[in-house]
Amino acid sequence: MTHRQILEAMSGLLLAMFVAMLSSTVVTNALPRIVTDLQGSQTGYTWVVVATLLAMTATTPIWGKLADLFSKKVLVQSALVIFSIGSLIAGFAPSMEVLIGARVIQGLGVGGLTALVQVVIASMVTPRERGRYSGYIGATFALATVSGPLIGGLIVDSPLGWRGCFFVGLPFAVGAFVLLQKTLRLPVVKREVSIDYLGATLIVGGVSLLLVWVSLAGNQFDWVSATSGLLVAGGLALLAAAVYVESVAAEPIIPLRLFKDRTTSLATGASILIGVAMFGSTVYLSQYFQLARGMSPTHAGLMSIAMVGGLLVSSIVSGRIISDTGLWKRWLVGGMALVIIGLALLGQIDAHTNLALVGLFMAILGIGLGATMQNLVLAVQNNTAQADMGAASSVVAFFRSMGGSIGVSALGALLSHQVADKVTAGLQAMGVDTTHESSSIPTLSELPAPIRALYEDAFGTAIGHIFLVAMPFAALAFVCVLFIKEVPLRTTIDRVDERAPETDEVTPEPTTEAGVR
Repeated sequence: MTHRQILEAMSGLLLAMFVAMLSSTVVTNALPRIVTDLQGSQTGYTWVVVATLLAMTATTPIWGKLADLFSKKVLVQSALVIFSIGSLIAGFAPSMEVLIGARVIQGLGVGGLTALVQVVIASMVTPRERGRYSGYIGATFALATVSGPLIGGLIVDSPLGWRGCFFVGLPFAVGAFVLLQKTLRLPVVKREVSIDYLGATLIVGGVSLLLVWVSLAGNQFDWVSATSGLLVAGGLALLAAAVYVESVAAEPIIPLRLFKDRTTSLATGASILIGVAMFGSTVYLSQYFQLARGMSPTHAGLMSIAMVGGLLVSSIVSGRIISDTGLWKRWLVGGMALVIIGLALLGQIDAHTNLALVGLFMAILGIGLGATMQNLVLAVQNNTAQADMGAASSVVAFFRSMGGSIGVSALGALLSHQVADKVTAGLQAMGVDTTHESSSIPTLSELPAPIRALYEDAFGTAIGHIFLVAMPFAALAFVCVLFIKEVPLRTTIDRVDERAPETDEVTPEPTTEAGVR
C-alpha cells in the first residue's frame, strides 16, 4: 500500500480513535457540574470515570482476540454502535446511577476502539514505518484531549448544559462508521476455532471484583474488613482460574506464550504502572482548576493545552525519528524520565501556585507521555507474530487501562478522604457544626467566602499530593523500560518465522478504486 492508500484507510480509524478519546475528555470539565446537578458525591465523581475505564479494561483483550478471528472492520463498526448507544443513555440520564450504567456501555465501545485501531494499523504497516503513523495516532489523541475539554467547557456553559457533552460525539461516530465502510478494506481470515468464553468470563469477573474493591474501599467499607477480604479473595480466585483456563484453551483470550517474550512482559508491567500514574493523577486536574482555582469549565479546558501540546509535539516528532532511524528505546527512557520529573513538579502545587508554573509542569508531563505511550505498543508489536497481533496489542492496552482504573479509583478515594478531613477540621476551627456535613461536592460560588476558600485550599493541597503518590509508580515503570531489550524494527508485516505457506483460507474484500484492500 502506498502512503496515500494507507492514509485513506486510516481516515476512518483516526476518526474512531478521536471518538474514543473525546468521550473521556469532553466530560472532564463537565464532571463537577454533573455531580452537583445530580446531587452526587466525590465517590460518584470517581465512579463516572471508573465505570468507563472498568468496562474498557475488562473487554479490551476480548476485542483484541476477536480481531485475530473475525473481520476487523465489522468489529470496529460494532464498537462505534455500542459507544453511540451508551452516549444516548448518558445524555438523558436522570440520576448518577443511570449515568454510571451508561458510562459502562460507553466503555464497552471505547474498549473495542482502543484495541482495534492499533491492531488494524499493524495489519497494514510494517513496524519500521509504523512510527510515523503512530505519530498520527498521537496527534489525534492530542487533538481529542485538547479539544475535548474546550468543547465540553463551552457546551456546559451553553444552554445545552452538561447533557450536550454526551451527544457531541455522536456525529463523529456516524462519520467514522461511514468512512470505515468506504475506505477500509482488509483480508478476512476465516479460521475454524472456538472462542474461549469461559476464560473471557473469568478475566472480566476477576478484574471487575478487584476494581470494585479498590474503588469503594475506604468510603463504603474499610480497607481491612470482611467485605474487602471477600472481594479480594474472589477476584484473585477468578483470575487464578482464568490463568489455568487460558493455559489449556485452544484459542485463549490472552495467550500466555506472549509473556515468554521479555519485551512483552516488561512493556506490560510498565503499562500498568504508567496507567496508574497517568490516568490516576491527570483525571483530577479539571477538579484542581475548577474547585481549587475557581475557573469555569471553559477556562479549565484552556489550561489543558499546556499538557496536550507537549504530548502532541513529542508523539509526532518521536514517531517520525523512530521511522527514520529504527531506534526506539531512547525515546522510552527519556519519556519516562520526563514523566517522573513532571509528576514530581506537579506534586508541589496547591491552590496558590502560579498558573504559569502549573502549565510548565503539565507540559513536561505531556512531553514524557507522548514519547512513551505509543512506543511501548510499537516495541511489543515488533516482537509479535502477525497471528497474535490483536491479542498482543490489546494486552498492552488492557494492562494500561487496568492500571488507570486502579489509579483513578485508589487516588480518587485518597483525594476524597483528604478533602473531607481538611474541610471538617477547617469548619470545626471556624466553629461550624459538622454533624450533618455531607460528602457531596458543593457549588463553591454559593458558599460564604471563608468556607469557599477552605474548600479551594483543601482541593488544591490534596490534588498536589495525588501527583506525589503517583510518582513512585512512574519510577517503577522507568525501571521496566530500562531492562527492555532494543530489537531493530522489522521492515515486513510478518516475522521471518511466519513466512511458511498459510493454511488458513483468506478471502479478500473488494478493493476500492484506489486499490486499497
